[in-house]
Amino acid sequence: MIYMDKHKTIFDILKKNNAGITNAAIKLRRKIHQYPETGHQEFKTTTLLKKELQKLDLKIVDRYASTGLWAEFDTGRKGPVIAVRTDIDALPVTEQTGLPFASKRNGFMHACGHDVHMAVLIGTARLLSRHKDKLLGKIKFICQPAEEIPPGGARPMIEAGVLRRPDVDVILALHVDPTLPTGSIGIRDGVSMASTYDFDIKVFGKVGHAALPHETVDAITASSEIVSGLQQVISRMVDPIKPAVISFGTIRGGTVRNAIAGEVTLQGTARTLDPALTKKIPRLIKRAAVDIGRGLGARVEVTSIANYPPLKSDPRVNRFISESFRAVGYGGKVHQIPLVMGGEDFACYLEKVPGAMFRLGVGNKKIGADKPWHHPAFMVDEDAIGIGINTMAATVINLLQNWRGGTR
Repeated sequence: MIYMDKHKTIFDILKKNNAGITNAAIKLRRKIHQYPETGHQEFKTTTLLKKELQKLDLKIVDRYASTGLWAEFDTGRKGPVIAVRTDIDALPVTEQTGLPFASKRNGFMHACGHDVHMAVLIGTARLLSRHKDKLLGKIKFICQPAEEIPPGGARPMIEAGVLRRPDVDVILALHVDPTLPTGSIGIRDGVSMASTYDFDIKVFGKVGHAALPHETVDAITASSEIVSGLQQVISRMVDPIKPAVISFGTIRGGTVRNAIAGEVTLQGTARTLDPALTKKIPRLIKRAAVDIGRGLGARVEVTSIANYPPLKSDPRVNRFISESFRAVGYGGKVHQIPLVMGGEDFACYLEKVPGAMFRLGVGNKKIGADKPWHHPAFMVDEDAIGIGINTMAATVINLLQNWRGGTR
């Protein structure tokens, strides 16, 4: 059992103080939800988060970029430095939930739960600030922009020094998960999400009349061959026992139906798990695309947009999370989540320091909270917000008291 006082456990203290903080966090989440902002445009969101953190008398660092910030919580006593990260951006999705607090910005929506992530971080900061006199060490609360837009906001924040002065010992994050029922969490030791390589391909041909294709170089035809041909990078150039996938999300080119297009842009992504393959696959993509285009008389340019490592959670940190979740008395299940080929730039922090991202169950089919991430009708069960706050706060306290470079 983890003790803050001689006779009081984390459960006793956090559970007693959580109700008001949870209600405030839900109100904050609804406010954020109504005004979603996409990557590097989170100006109002950043201002709101800054005001909330300033109420707690924390040191704010926000000079490194136009959006995003971090706040430093110093207990005044020696101990580890624990960081908690939230992403803050929304998506270009038109909301179809019918909620009374639905997005007021047409075409934009918090369809991935980042509004919940922010509410949990602010709630965690409020809860921990109430017990500053009982805590050790330091805490950093990181509000990161542009998780959804490659190359992402994690690396710029790392370059700006978010993990230094004081040096972070452990970093934590959560992500809502509608496949897990409210009242539960999910973890996975080691890799849980794939390495991500995002790239653009531009195909340059020769414009002409659709009735005279022999006098042109058809950029659309060449692009079609590239899309098909790159699937053979996976099927014929990659060891079949090593998971990998290449997908294209957009293709843009041409102006009218009776003219041969002279330029086409493709936007694609590749996902891998093997570190050696992660380094190799950009070269394979470029070589194949350029060669296919050349064979049809087209010039091809491949541009790297982003390259994230696999999301790899430290098993030691996962044990702290599981222990803390159980300590705050919810009695829900700790699920072992499956490995997926999705990507997440929180992985960039985990390259630098130990840490983990856990999944917060927000699924509740009775209220429609069962749609996947990025769906226009994506919803969460707000009962999960208090669970997220208590679990995160308990994990931070547990780490502050017991982290010794991973030894217990």
